[in-house]
Amino acid sequence: CASPPLADPDGTNRRVLVVDDNPAIHADFRKILCPRRADADAVIELETILFAEAPRAREDIAFELSSAHQGQEALEMVRDAVGRGRPFAVAFVDVRMPPGWDGIETVSRLWQVDPSLQVVVCTAYSDYSWDEMRQRLGQPESLVVLKKPFDNVEVQQLGHALTRKWQLNFKAEEATRQLESVVGCMRELLDLERRNAP
Repeated sequence: CASPPLADPDGTNRRVLVVDDNPAIHADFRKILCPRRADADAVIELETILFAEAPRAREDIAFELSSAHQGQEALEMVRDAVGRGRPFAVAFVDVRMPPGWDGIETVSRLWQVDPSLQVVVCTAYSDYSWDEMRQRLGQPESLVVLKKPFDNVEVQQLGHALTRKWQLNFKAEEATRQLESVVGCMRELLDLERRNAP
């Protein structure tokens, strides 16, 4: 839905994967996370006329949305995205997706390929309790449950919050790798110095 820029000004990864066997759900997510710009412009213009105010700046935070209709398809998309160095930040995954894997199996396999993926499990049923999900999946810090029918605002909030969380985790991991590299270099220098000392 969004073409470049694929990130907001702070560089946040806004790549989102929707995994659901119902095409109408994909259309709903697209409307929620990728609203048409013309609609937003019309609202701002109307507000300006009605309230006789200077037009407010439009907040353009675009998500790059991809769709998979079964778990196996989602796994290939995540594997490909990681391989290209453009991983998804968030996946919204339905629990029931006959005839293939259910959502929990799908999430388990997605995390084998990309453990940093933030996941929202969407369900209208109580197929799994929270404890059962945690036992099967682990990583409760990267998992959120969203009950259907969901509110548009809930989806928007989760999209924004979890893409930001993904970015913060990425930066922390990058800083840790850099620090470990510096520490490793310092150790090598100290070892070299000891060996060369009289």
